[in-house]
Amino acid sequence: MPTTIHLVRHAQGIHNLCPENHKYRDPDLTELGHQQCANLKSLFPDHGKVRYLIASPLRRTIYTALESFTPFDPSSPAAQKTKGSPPVIATPLLQEVSTNPCDYGSEVSKLRQEFGEKADLSRVTDDDDWLNKDKGSPWAPDYTRLRTRAMQARTWFRELSGGADTDVHIVVVTHGGFLHFLTDDFDGLSETYGTGWNNTECRSYHFADLTGKDPEAHLKETNASWRKRRGSQIPLTESEHMEMRAVVKEVLRTEFAPWNESDEVAVEA
Repeated sequence: MPTTIHLVRHAQGIHNLCPENHKYRDPDLTELGHQQCANLKSLFPDHGKVRYLIASPLRRTIYTALESFTPFDPSSPAAQKTKGSPPVIATPLLQEVSTNPCDYGSEVSKLRQEFGEKADLSRVTDDDDWLNKDKGSPWAPDYTRLRTRAMQARTWFRELSGGADTDVHIVVVTHGGFLHFLTDDFDGLSETYGTGWNNTECRSYHFADLTGKDPEAHLKETNASWRKRRGSQIPLTESEHMEMRAVVKEVLRTEFAPWNESDEVAVEA
């Protein structure tokens, strides 16, 4: 069986209630958000198969991961893998796109105090450079940098799994905007609603190239996942995807990163 990557958007946060709440930095989940986590936990069919649980370092994604996928079944691969170590691996590669205050994380010292042994924050730098989204930063909301960051996240998932064709399940909890870059699928994205993903929506993917030779480690949604959410609807064609990418690129250039197209910048998992 090939590696399965289950991608999840975080539960409802306070910032999701209204645009005015975008001013709150690294906001909490709402009461409904906590209930959404409980619902996802009850409906997710593969708890016993998950080996790695990965999240963005923002509080809403870490809480979604903890409440939806832990504690692990003691006999599961995830429990065996994380025995004696934190269950959630946090990486800045998965942080959200925009420069709204709600999409900035907390300092790593605060995260360590809040989550303690529940989250592995070793990939979140002590100097908090991942909180810098200014021009020239690898974390800037720039089309090329975002595609580079998504590619590096996918290749890291493949390395963790031991190869694209290994029977490993990985759960990744991240953000609505970044999920479009992670999947290279911008279907459903609009200017009024910044993502085509619902809160706690879970979609499952395999690596498109099972030989493991694809340098960008592209993902392809499983047939079962597509049918569950879209039925018999036909996916967008590659030319339609290209048209949507061009729109996203222009929006990022004019609204979030009004500077010249960047060179690729290396970031670490």
